[in-house]
Amino acid sequence: MEAVLSWWILHLPLERYMKGKDLSTSKNVLIKLLLKGANENGAKRIRVHVLTDGRDVLDGSSVGFVETLENDLLKLREKGVDAQIASGGGRMYVTMDRYENDWGVVKRGWDAQVLGEAPHKFRSAVEAVKKLREIPKANDQYLAPFVIVDESGKAVGPIVDGDAVVSFNFRADRMVMLAKALEYEDFDKFDRVRFPKIRYAGMLQYDGELKLPSHYLVSPPEIERTSGEYLVHNGIRTFACSETVKFGHVTFFWNGNRSGYFDPSMEEYVEIPSDTGITFNVKPKMKAMEIAEKARDAILSRKFDQIRVNLPNGDMVGHTGDIEATIVGCKAADDAVKMILDAIEQVGGIYVVTADHGNAEDMVKRNKSGQPLPDKNGNIQILTSHTLQPVPIAIGGPGLAPGVRFRKDVPNGGLANVAATVMNLHGFEAPSDYEPTLIEVVDN
Repeated sequence: MEAVLSWWILHLPLERYMKGKDLSTSKNVLIKLLLKGANENGAKRIRVHVLTDGRDVLDGSSVGFVETLENDLLKLREKGVDAQIASGGGRMYVTMDRYENDWGVVKRGWDAQVLGEAPHKFRSAVEAVKKLREIPKANDQYLAPFVIVDESGKAVGPIVDGDAVVSFNFRADRMVMLAKALEYEDFDKFDRVRFPKIRYAGMLQYDGELKLPSHYLVSPPEIERTSGEYLVHNGIRTFACSETVKFGHVTFFWNGNRSGYFDPSMEEYVEIPSDTGITFNVKPKMKAMEIAEKARDAILSRKFDQIRVNLPNGDMVGHTGDIEATIVGCKAADDAVKMILDAIEQVGGIYVVTADHGNAEDMVKRNKSGQPLPDKNGNIQILTSHTLQPVPIAIGGPGLAPGVRFRKDVPNGGLANVAATVMNLHGFEAPSDYEPTLIEVVDN
């Protein structure tokens, strides 16, 4: 059995919902259970292809994760199971691209995982991660691809005909491209060299409309009656725009893991291609102004009742840990927001500005008392992961009815409450099973 493993799979959901709990323990439990299940079901040869994170968990945590996994695999080998790590690399550089932004990322993963080819070869994954992290400016996110080889220099675990392959990411966006490469016989995104005949399954079905992958371990969640669907079917003309790296956030995720339009006559989606082949701190302004210009034009056209956009700078540049670049990126986002708000002012509209999580507002690791945490050399350690503090929300504009204010009886409001809030602003009452709205109307 071959197991294509990404360390990333649990980081994003757990860091948000498991406050005060040990995330590394939870991730280790998952891989332990998968390995245990494979062993109990008769697997005698297991290979794990790891992808290091450093994005949604602390940079450098990869070493501890890989050491723990190596110990678990050693225990299996003591039971007679041929279990090893076969390859690896950093999630942003190997395998886990999304929205077809850069197929070269997926190809680097394919070469290591399927062909057993990579620029770096090691006898153990612990050695690989430690050595590759010694390269100047190296980090877990962008760790170079590597393969593990035996004493003769031969890769220990390329995926071949007859293997069973499991990718166990829960979240779809960074698995769809790999799933296409593993499952589609007709594939032209890069030269696969060979297309092994395997039995492939995902943790979930990552795209319900594409039925991809065709086999999966857990039935995908059915997300119905989203606010986007509700509003479109009630006559709200919608425009959505972002650049490639966040385009799915205003379309696929917004619509309940559904690709495409609910009603093409009522909706328009615009994707602005993201920069490729560089890290986001190289061009930290990203496509903020292009997104703002598209939003401005859509607003001023008066063709749409709702315009939704995602400005990725604070998140994507913040993940690089480059503080100076992040400042530039945030300034670009500020300029973009101003352009959009100016257009809203011109047409007498309403704005809602919020975020799905924090990142750029705090970019240093801190101790329990909140003080910056230095490393062994006395340098402040940079934080590249999301932050957990509440995010702001601002509602306003000349179109906001008199007497609208934030409710005081929703003290723990969050993103789930935004859907009903937006419906109210469009003049609709949200379905009763939605989380409550954040606003109310009071007499002046």
